[in-house]
Amino acid sequence: MKSSRIRVFLVDDHPLVREWLGNLLRLQPDLDVCGEAGDSTAALAAIIDRPPDIAVVDLSLKQGSGLDLIKALRLQSPGVRILVLSMHEEISDIERAFRAGALGYVMKRESTGQIVGAIRQVHAGKFYADAAVLTALAERSLSRLPGSAAATPESLSDRELEVYRRLGDGQTTRRIADELNIGIKTVQTYYARIREKLGLADAAELTREAIRWREDHR
Repeated sequence: MKSSRIRVFLVDDHPLVREWLGNLLRLQPDLDVCGEAGDSTAALAAIIDRPPDIAVVDLSLKQGSGLDLIKALRLQSPGVRILVLSMHEEISDIERAFRAGALGYVMKRESTGQIVGAIRQVHAGKFYADAAVLTALAERSLSRLPGSAAATPESLSDRELEVYRRLGDGQTTRRIADELNIGIKTVQTYYARIREKLGLADAAELTREAIRWREDHR
């Protein structure tokens, strides 16, 4: 007989977070943690093999990208609903997560009750975000003018922004390549695209601006 409990798969690169969240969810009578992973490759393989009802995904993963994982899941396991649980509070990150295919977004700083409630709401097929996020998303949408593209990091593509973020965190080109599973030349190509889009003169200015941007968005 099939269990009526909601099967939840956890994706976070911090074992302590997975342990904390797993213990929290196991206390709920209607929730069941059916698996976990610390990187996008392992998560994708496990979820495709035995699809859960919900995948709770962090955007920041040491190996791979949370956004890329969400996009892959929408293509390869479209029946799995996705809730993002993240420390990122920038509205651009939230918007990108929803565009990638997430149905809900909740901050790690929120209460355990809100996190559990978000899981249940997403499982029911409903969009989840708190009131402040919904307001910010609406304001962001209304403020856009057709054809406009501001020269800011938020105007970068998802992968460009991921590279820019990691560069701002002090990661080397090789580490960025290894953690995103791409070649060093590909990372350098992203650097060139980012410099062109943001109007930066050289690699030194790119690094300086990336570090400054990350300091302003922590």
